[in-house]
Amino acid sequence: MKSSLRTVRLELAEPLRISRSTMTARDAVWLTVEHDGLRGHGEAVTSVYYGLGTETLVRLLSAVDLSRFADPESALEALRAGESFASDVPPAVTAAVESALLDLAGKRAGAPVHRLLGTTAPPVAATARTIGITALARAAAEARRLAASGFEIIKVKAGAPDPEDDIERVRVIRDAAPRARLLLDPNGAWSVARADALLPRFADLGVAAVEQPVPPGDPDALGALAERAPLPVIADEDAVTLEDVRRLAGRVQGVNVKLAKCGGVHAALRVAELIEGSGTDLMLGCLTASTLGLAPAVHLADRARWADLDGHLLLAHDPWTGIGGADGVVRTSGLPGLGVEEVAARAHVA
Repeated sequence: MKSSLRTVRLELAEPLRISRSTMTARDAVWLTVEHDGLRGHGEAVTSVYYGLGTETLVRLLSAVDLSRFADPESALEALRAGESFASDVPPAVTAAVESALLDLAGKRAGAPVHRLLGTTAPPVAATARTIGITALARAAAEARRLAASGFEIIKVKAGAPDPEDDIERVRVIRDAAPRARLLLDPNGAWSVARADALLPRFADLGVAAVEQPVPPGDPDALGALAERAPLPVIADEDAVTLEDVRRLAGRVQGVNVKLAKCGGVHAALRVAELIEGSGTDLMLGCLTASTLGLAPAVHLADRARWADLDGHLLLAHDPWTGIGGADGVVRTSGLPGLGVEEVAARAHVA
């Protein structure tokens, strides 16, 4: 097998402000693995939070040697056994390599990835769509547009300097989209005391669940908060490794699994197995990325209580297609492998 890399710029349709930053674009590195005339693709995106810049991703992905494997199936087996990479390879790199191998293995088998993972029916899930920290009028207008487009779940970013701004933003979004389920995500911006004070007010506004309300690094505090909170608490930044999840299982109501955070599809399946029956449910999340980057998680979407797989919907131009989402529902295409196609390549064929 041989591999190649491309780097592209993913511009957002509009700036996305969260409690710790505002993002307007990020770089993506595409990995293509070729074997016997077929190609599999994977994507890793840059992340300031995880300390991954473009040069770092290119260097790490370039160092992955897949030529020593006879085929993608043997490479996947080695990856699952932990034999493919050094222990210090970031999960985002592992996830991108696994994505390309799964895509290629599915194309070789003539089957979509979800079938390789043991699911017969094509996964379909209602996805949340994020509204950032923005002006009230803008938030209300966006909520109305999303509801009209078919979105049943809206995720509201929180953590503004004045918490009353967050309260009012949720209030106007609730009024603009009264049938939508609301998720709240402060990205760890609140103290425990502030979370205790605010969560009952958000519960009264009909918020269905909150992600990582307090800063990561004290899972015991998060677990204790979840035990007394009036709405479900989902761990995100505090749930990175399998050991993190083990510590929180049964103490929080959910864990947000992002493939770039945990290390890919099979790592996510291990998390799902670990929390099964514990009272902690699975949320599938994402970074802002293209359809290529989101596709592996969509093949797992039927296993999650919550799906937050809208990263491709935040882009000004998504260079891949194949998982939908514009109507509030993500779904696999049924094509072999990941079931995605590069837009430019499809246009060229047409």
